[in-house]
Amino acid sequence: MSLYTAETKRLTKRRFTRFFSLGVVLVLIAIVAGMFFTNHKVTPERMAAAQVEADQQYQQAIKESAASKQQCLTSSPNPDVDCANWYEPQPSDFQAEWYMPSTFLFEEQFPLLVTALAAILAVAAFVIGATFVGAEWHSGGMMNLLLWRPRRLQVLSTKLGALLVALTAATVVLSAIFTAALALVADLRGTLDGMTSGTWQSFALMELRGLVVVLVAGAVGFGLASIGRHTAVAMGVIIGVVVVFQFGLGTILAIARVKFVEAYLIPAWISAWMDKKVELQDWDSCVPSPNGCEPATMTLHWPTAGALMATAVVVVVGLAMWTIRKRDIT
Repeated sequence: MSLYTAETKRLTKRRFTRFFSLGVVLVLIAIVAGMFFTNHKVTPERMAAAQVEADQQYQQAIKESAASKQQCLTSSPNPDVDCANWYEPQPSDFQAEWYMPSTFLFEEQFPLLVTALAAILAVAAFVIGATFVGAEWHSGGMMNLLLWRPRRLQVLSTKLGALLVALTAATVVLSAIFTAALALVADLRGTLDGMTSGTWQSFALMELRGLVVVLVAGAVGFGLASIGRHTAVAMGVIIGVVVVFQFGLGTILAIARVKFVEAYLIPAWISAWMDKKVELQDWDSCVPSPNGCEPATMTLHWPTAGALMATAVVVVVGLAMWTIRKRDIT
């Protein structure tokens, strides 16, 4: 049996991997079920009912406005209040679509769900990648493996390769099923209008970028656990990053009134990668424009976000390879 085959079986047969993957699947099922039960198909009956409710609300607003105007005319002591020109509600203020139940607009809402899918799978990839190698170090399995396969870099790189291939396969399968399930929900409880071949291609590319996020998370988790030779090291690092850099740094920068605080935080760059770009606004600034004062803007683009992720992978994985080559296996 080859080393790659052995590592793949070791990964897929671990109880933690199976139970954690099952939890991820249950979360995705819950998302699909939630979209199904909270949305409704737009039918002529629902449109008619919404129009009736809009008309009723309009008539009620007319009565309340007339009563308020009459009260103003008879009792208002303030000469600055123009009771004669009291505002009256207009039919345009009560549009029927505002009283429709929520419906799943696949073209508009699916990108947000793709980002959510990538985030869920990235968390799972990080944890599974960290435990895959961290448990080996902690239990002594890595030392036993290196007794009969003393090529350290080959062993660690093969483990990482098996992890990334497994993550790729799982992500592709889950993404396809998730997309098909939500398309079915849209057909039953919403609409697929606007879905052209170009739109489908755009969504497929977005899911491909989500796959990259998953692989980056898995590789970073694997590398951190290998450097620290324990799963807890990787978990501690990621908790530290979230607490110190996300909340702590974000709070300090906000207090210091630094422009575009989001540009220093990870979520903005993940959004830039997934959506190809994200525009940040500094509401404390004023840029003169024909429409008056507008906030200054800053755009984050996906190539820069991709370069940052690639740098993180190279640094962490490279350091993991260096440490296993230089440190004693004890």
